[in-house]
Amino acid sequence: MKCLVTGAGGFIGGNITRRLLKLGHEVVTFQRGNYPELNQSGGTHLQGSITQKELLMDAMKEVDAVFHVAALAAISGPREDFEQANVLGTRNVIEACKANGVKRLIFTSSPSVVFDGKDQIGIDESEPYPSFYLADYPRTKAIAETEVIAANSDQFWTISLRPHLVWGPGDRHLFPRIIERARQGKLKLVRRHGMKIDACYIDNAVDAHICALNQIATNPDCRGKAYFVSNGEPTSPEDLINSFLSCAEMNPIRPSVSPLLAKAAGWLIENIYKTPFFSGEPPLTRFVAHQQSTSHWFDLSAAMRDLDWKPTISTAVGIERLRQHHSAEEPVST
Repeated sequence: MKCLVTGAGGFIGGNITRRLLKLGHEVVTFQRGNYPELNQSGGTHLQGSITQKELLMDAMKEVDAVFHVAALAAISGPREDFEQANVLGTRNVIEACKANGVKRLIFTSSPSVVFDGKDQIGIDESEPYPSFYLADYPRTKAIAETEVIAANSDQFWTISLRPHLVWGPGDRHLFPRIIERARQGKLKLVRRHGMKIDACYIDNAVDAHICALNQIATNPDCRGKAYFVSNGEPTSPEDLINSFLSCAEMNPIRPSVSPLLAKAAGWLIENIYKTPFFSGEPPLTRFVAHQQSTSHWFDLSAAMRDLDWKPTISTAVGIERLRQHHSAEEPVST
């Protein structure tokens, strides 16, 4: 099968690409940058933005399936940038798929599309989209997801996957950011009893994408739907983050910030960074503060049932793999 992967220069997209090649598929990738490691993996690698519709049209010629992973996943930034990348870019992908007769579209979404700032305790896919979003990233990803799902038809099959906090060897964002902030003495945890989160090891996220590719052709029940994807092991943020710190041989930290203080600080810092006196990404926003102050874990039974998928790499095994991967890579780059 000939597959196209958008955003293959990223962590999830790159791993999907390598898995597809390993399985014997013909792969075309489409990403903004030039990635030597990706170029050496095999396949055909095209450079461009998903906002460039004509380039996408050409890239999708004779393609059977598309994995749309590319997105702007920043915690802040100009509203227009999120609209262009996540909304317009997804519309271009859908249009290019239809114009080229692509049959299958697997969209990488996020659980944040249904996050309303409150606890998400064992929620399933019936959870509605909120009426208000704390950031442009989840808002625009929700728009994109609804349009992907609405595009599903007898001639064009779509699935949206919602992997949560994807981590593992090769991650250039979540793990390095945690380690760097800990080294700077800026890593803080919210103190709230009973709070749990569920993250997703990279192999489990990739498995879900491959299962979706296979099942979408044989199981009509999975078409036009969204699915949560994670490890299925809700744990305290303290335990998970300290496991990450142990991989870098760093001391554990303890929760020390109240939820109220975290949310107030997020609001204040986010607004300060909107003034002309500050630039760059704020260290804390309302969205991040609410995420860090709430539980978020999910009922995975729909993905297990409809996609014939289950998480096969436990958190403990994933941590050990992460430890081995980074054992010879000190300091962790950011």
